[in-house]
Amino acid sequence: MKKNKWKKILSLFLAFYISMSAFPVLVAGKGDEPENLYALSAALIDGESGRVLYEKNGEEKRPMASTTKIMTCILTLESGCLEEIAEASEKAARMPKVHLGASVGEKFYVKDLLYSLMLESHNDSAVILAEHVGGSVEGFAEKMNEKAREIGCEDTWFITPNGLDAKEEREGEEKVHETTAENLAQIMRYCVCLSPAREEFLKITQTPSYRFSDADGKREFSCQNHNAFLSMMEGAISGKTGFTAQAGYCYVGALQRDGKTLIVALLGCGWPNNKGYKWSDTRKLMEYGLNEYSLHSFDEIEFSKCPKEIPVKNAKNKELDKNSKISLVREKGEEKKILLKEGEEIEVSYHGKKKLTAPVKKGEKIGELRYKVDGEVWYTEDILTAEGKKKIDFPWCFEQVVKRYGNVEKN
Repeated sequence: MKKNKWKKILSLFLAFYISMSAFPVLVAGKGDEPENLYALSAALIDGESGRVLYEKNGEEKRPMASTTKIMTCILTLESGCLEEIAEASEKAARMPKVHLGASVGEKFYVKDLLYSLMLESHNDSAVILAEHVGGSVEGFAEKMNEKAREIGCEDTWFITPNGLDAKEEREGEEKVHETTAENLAQIMRYCVCLSPAREEFLKITQTPSYRFSDADGKREFSCQNHNAFLSMMEGAISGKTGFTAQAGYCYVGALQRDGKTLIVALLGCGWPNNKGYKWSDTRKLMEYGLNEYSLHSFDEIEFSKCPKEIPVKNAKNKELDKNSKISLVREKGEEKKILLKEGEEIEVSYHGKKKLTAPVKKGEKIGELRYKVDGEVWYTEDILTAEGKKKIDFPWCFEQVVKRYGNVEKN
C-alpha cells in the first residue's frame, strides 16, 4: 500500500515538472529581446536620447566598410562648400570599384558628388570630397576622428573616407579603420537628429535617383539609391550599406514612427552570398523598438521631487524675528524625451544647496534635478531662485531698533 502511495506522489511530481517545463515563457529572463541575429555586432539606440536599447557585442570593434560614408557626407555638408567645384586627383582615379569612374583632372560640383557617395557608394567620389574639404585624405581623416570624439565615439578610428579596409601606424601603435555597433549608431544619430546639416543629409539619403554631369558638361552620370530599407518599413528615413572582405555586410539605418526615432547599426552581418541578412536583422531590431518601448517626457516628473523653497540666513525682512525663505523654480529648456520599456522608470533626485545666506540674486542657480534611468543620468535641469534677498546691513538694523524702541516708548 505504501509503495502505491509513493508511486502516486512521484507521478504527480513528474507531471508538475513536465507541465512547468512546457511553459518557458513564465520564466523571468530576456525572452522579449531579439534572438538569432545574423550580425556579429549589433545595436539599437533611441535617437531622442542616445540611449542603447539593445546591443549584441555592441562595444566590440570591427571594420565598418562603406557605412563610413555617413561621416564623410555630414562633414562635407557642414563645411558649406556644396556649390564649389572639386577636382579628381590621381589617387581618387585609382580607387577600386564601386566607383564613379572619374578621370584625373575631371571636375565636379561637390553637391553632385554627395549623391554619388550616398546613393551608389562610389569610392572615388569619397576621395575627391575628402581631398577638397580636408586638403588630403589624411587631413580629412583627422577631421573625421575629431568629429567622432566630439560625438563621444571613443572606440572609432577613421583612416579612409570611403571605408576600404585600412591600417596605419600612429605613435608606435597599429590603428585599424574600425568602429563599434554602438558608436556607428551614435554617428548616425548625429547625422539625422543633431547636426545643423541634418535636413540636407536626409534629403540626399532619401533620394530614389539622381542625374548629374561633370562641371564642364562633358559626361553625364546616373545614381540609384540602393538602400532597400527605405521601402521596407513605414517610417524609414535614412541608411547606408557597406561591404568589404574583412567587414562583411554592414548597415546603419534610421526610422521615425509614432514619435519615436530608432537607429540600428550592424557589423559583420554575413558574407557572400548572404546580402539579405542585414535586412532581416534591421527589421527585427526596429520592430523590437517599436513594440517594446514607449516615449516618456522628463517633464512628467513632479516638481515635488525637489524643495519648492529653502531658508535664507541674514536676509532683510519686514520683521526682525521672521524666518526668511526663498522660492525656487525649474529652468525648463526644450522638452526632452526618452524611450522606456515596460517596468522602467525615471528616477529624479535633487542635488544642491539646502539653505542660503543673503545676499541672493534672482535667477541664481542653487542646484539641479538629475533624471536617471538604470542608474545613468540622461537629463539635468537647473533649479533657480525665483526672487532675490538683500543682506542685513547697519542701516536696516538701526531702522528695526528705532521701530522697536518707538513701540516700547508708546507703551
